[in-house]
Amino acid sequence: MKIYLVGGAVRDTLLNRPVTERDWVVVGETPESMLKQGFKPVGKDFPVFLHPDTHDEYALARTERKTSHGYTGFSVHADPDVTLEQDLIRRDLTINAMAMTPEGDIIDPYHGQQDLERRIFRHVSPAFTEDPVRLLRLARFAARYAHLGFTLAEETNALLAQMVAAGEVDYLVPERVWAECVKALGEPNPSAFFYALKDCGALAKIFPELDALFGVPQPAQHHPEIDTGIHCLMVLEQAALLSDKPEVRFAALVHDLGKALSPKDDLPHHHGHETAGLPVLHQLCTRLRVPNAYKTLAAHVMQYHTHCHRALDLRPKTLTDLLAALGTHKQNNQFAEFLLACEADAKGRTGFENRPYPQADRLRAAADAIAAVDISSVLSGELQGSLIGEAIRGLRIKAVADAINAPSEL
Repeated sequence: MKIYLVGGAVRDTLLNRPVTERDWVVVGETPESMLKQGFKPVGKDFPVFLHPDTHDEYALARTERKTSHGYTGFSVHADPDVTLEQDLIRRDLTINAMAMTPEGDIIDPYHGQQDLERRIFRHVSPAFTEDPVRLLRLARFAARYAHLGFTLAEETNALLAQMVAAGEVDYLVPERVWAECVKALGEPNPSAFFYALKDCGALAKIFPELDALFGVPQPAQHHPEIDTGIHCLMVLEQAALLSDKPEVRFAALVHDLGKALSPKDDLPHHHGHETAGLPVLHQLCTRLRVPNAYKTLAAHVMQYHTHCHRALDLRPKTLTDLLAALGTHKQNNQFAEFLLACEADAKGRTGFENRPYPQADRLRAAADAIAAVDISSVLSGELQGSLIGEAIRGLRIKAVADAINAPSEL
């Protein structure tokens, strides 16, 4: 059996990065011979097997032919006469089209090592355009390797633009778009994913709500970067520094969607953008089938981020009502994540990156005060109906006032 380590394992070995998964290509075998040697079949669309001991994936060398639109429109040919070079040329990027023998020798027919050294993403062949998921994967690689200085080859970016113009990305299914988006949000530089999509015109097709933010101005004294789209990606980068949770990063990314709807006569101001963006967020989350944990946090950050920024100036009554809206009194809340996303927003501005964010401490102190309130006397008393809620609210407002040393105004 001729076996070769392929794909990301070879790439990351050469980059001295951790290898988490190992995929192997088998040349000169048949499904029947693999089964006789104890391999377990797992591939539905083409012959893939699990090693009986290591459980690594072993795929028979194969070729592919485009038969229809989308990423499932392929016919696959796996046969003992398919060569390693034929298998590698169907891959997406040159840096992913290398193989390694069990002895450690590199087989590199498409100059992947050279592109790896030059930090370039380059497609292997024009067949790249046949699978629209490759566009998303390439953008995700940009997010993963941006800190290493990787850039996109001009001819590859032109190819991506051709895919967009030909409507190939229109065949991407929501589940796959969201899956790649979540993976990108977890990478070291997630903004590079969205910049890569924008550079080839795909952002307007896949995330039109985000694309609409570019070119929308903001007040220079608060936003020296001016452009709302740039600001949102700066906020995403700050969120990536503050939290590894994709929910926080997503909320940071979409918090200002409402600014695209601001009347032109009002620009660069965006009065009411916090609530204006909620239907836009709902539209995006519905289309991509975004899980509720992401959607709920994003809605809270969108609606209340300016309240959070003004926390030092808010009265105890307003602070109490804000924390009630955020559900901080409930056991399963996303308050900590909310504060992180808001801090990312405050720091995601040119020149503001290293400024402290004492607003978070103020809100945490208020939330702790509310959590310590004993409401048992109210619940066991004679009050009925809405009067119970009003009494509890009054106790919480007083507790917040005491915690921040401000009049409760009750």
